[in-house]
Amino acid sequence: MLAVVAAASLFVGANPIPPGDIWAALTGAGSDEAQFVVWDQRAPRIVAGVMVGMALGVAGALIQAFTRNPLADPGVLGVNAGAAFFIAVGIAFLGVTRPSEYVWLACAGALVITTAVYLLGSSRRGPADPIRMTVAGVAVGAVLSGLTTGVTLTHPDAFDRMRGWNAGTLLERGPDVLFATAPLLLIGLVLAMTAAPALNSVALGADVARSHGVRLARVQIAAVVAITLLAGAATAIAGPISFVGLMVPHVVRWCVGTDQRRIFAVSMLAAPALVLIADVAGRVAVPGEMPAGIVTAFIGAPVLIALVRRRRASTL
Repeated sequence: MLAVVAAASLFVGANPIPPGDIWAALTGAGSDEAQFVVWDQRAPRIVAGVMVGMALGVAGALIQAFTRNPLADPGVLGVNAGAAFFIAVGIAFLGVTRPSEYVWLACAGALVITTAVYLLGSSRRGPADPIRMTVAGVAVGAVLSGLTTGVTLTHPDAFDRMRGWNAGTLLERGPDVLFATAPLLLIGLVLAMTAAPALNSVALGADVARSHGVRLARVQIAAVVAITLLAGAATAIAGPISFVGLMVPHVVRWCVGTDQRRIFAVSMLAAPALVLIADVAGRVAVPGEMPAGIVTAFIGAPVLIALVRRRRASTL
């Protein structure tokens, strides 16, 4: 499905170009317009969509397994709020204007805020408690969202520049943005896959995990770092795209069971497919295009309602 959607993303767009011209551009021929649309606009959007989807899908599966909360998503730990706050401050006070500069601010904000949430959720007697971390993340995220709104309302330039970023778009995400976030994404995926087997034991309870030889503190730190890198990289590329990290792990869990290794692996394919579907639908839904983040909200809201109304929600 991901391959089919990626191919559709090449041939479908707001600028109608005959399929023959698209194919000619892919082979190195074709008109200058087709070459520009394929290689400078649509191909980078496909790569960005795949990267964002992989990051959000795995981060969502990881946060749900880590907190043992089937309705958790990457924003629970304040990642999106921290990234948005740092970007708003950078635009308003540091003169940041380009998406390639947003990347480092978003990643720094995600790292700083997630570290603070982890420390708030920790205690002197042992590792961080997932429930306490969730409460701390929601509280810190609410405070930062208010501060971000205050900064953008008092600085019109920050408001104008963040308006498109907040909607969650893949437009104009060039190689400079993608290359900057690729190492973070790769490290986050490796950490998530390393923690997956241990999370199967954690799902049975802390005592059972310890009896299996799982070091809870090490697994928690690896999970928090992976969530930060994955969600921070995705937010830096496209802004806050909602429901992907919440919805995809649920659907995957219904299909492949509760083994976290399978959930993570399949989420890496299913989530990019959803993001690209939303991006393609947004191109043709309305004149002038609709950001992918808005389309995923339209798709995700009914799914979330269905999850709430299910008699037996998928368990972890």
